[in-house]
Amino acid sequence: MEMFPQNSTDFILLGLIVHPTLPGLIFVVVFSIFLVAVIANVTMVLLIRVDPRLHTPMYFLLSQLSLMDTVYICVIVPKMLQDLLSEGRTISFLGCALQIFLYLTLIGGEFFLLGLMAYDRYVAVCSPLRYPVLMSRRVCMCMVLGSWLGGSLDGFMLTPITMSFPYCASREINHFFCEIPAVLRLSCVDTSLYETLMYACCVLMLLVPISIITVSYTRILITVHRMTSAEGRRKAWTTCSSHVLVVSIFYGAAFYTNVLPHSYHTPEKDKVVSAFYTILTPMLNPLIYSLRNRDVAAALRRTLGTCASPRRVRDRDTLRRS
Repeated sequence: MEMFPQNSTDFILLGLIVHPTLPGLIFVVVFSIFLVAVIANVTMVLLIRVDPRLHTPMYFLLSQLSLMDTVYICVIVPKMLQDLLSEGRTISFLGCALQIFLYLTLIGGEFFLLGLMAYDRYVAVCSPLRYPVLMSRRVCMCMVLGSWLGGSLDGFMLTPITMSFPYCASREINHFFCEIPAVLRLSCVDTSLYETLMYACCVLMLLVPISIITVSYTRILITVHRMTSAEGRRKAWTTCSSHVLVVSIFYGAAFYTNVLPHSYHTPEKDKVVSAFYTILTPMLNPLIYSLRNRDVAAALRRTLGTCASPRRVRDRDTLRRS
């Protein structure tokens, strides 16, 4: 088989739909979701930074989740939008490697961060008096740094191995971005051993945050069950409900991608699931936390009110002078 030089070969991304009948409509839908996701996540980060009432460990971790989601969707969607409007749909070898590395780093970082956010909720509900000590600023910084490092470790391990395989004449990736399974289908050599090792690595990587989440929410449920106050139970549920919803959405897609055997996978199913957690999830996360969280909604109203006040003062001064 003819093989292309790995340092110069471009890959071709076939896209979410190989032959879309209405590419303009798909572009508008994806661009709208992308715009909402970026605005919502950036707003969440800025809101948590500027409002002193949100300077708590829970919201600090949430700001990091929004930051990851912002970078995450910007790694995938702009290239996808460009391909919808162009005929080439090519991505360079180095561009594909960079996309794989950033994707693995950010998806791995979110795995760990969501697990650590469950621990934060456990401390808040089960040990509220010790919360300032157990969730100190130093502990929060270590959690965030550990999440980023854990995700990047996954990227550093898997990206060089994936891109070291020889790729043959067919350069068409049946996907809308460089996801490892789709890229490996183009290899000239047998990659089954590597795929098995990668599968085991992903399962082990998922076990760590899932174990933290399972233990944390088991203890939370026991604590809530022992509460005699209905108000206390309501507050505990309000504290945890948004995180539970985000975890269910994110880990549900991750379970399909990384845990289910290959016999359950098809390129079409893989693309739909990938679109869900690369495009929709970054948009849903900040909306879930903002719409279901009174503190965030109140902070947004205060910030908008503060921004509107100087404008009203200027308008009154203008009317007086006129």
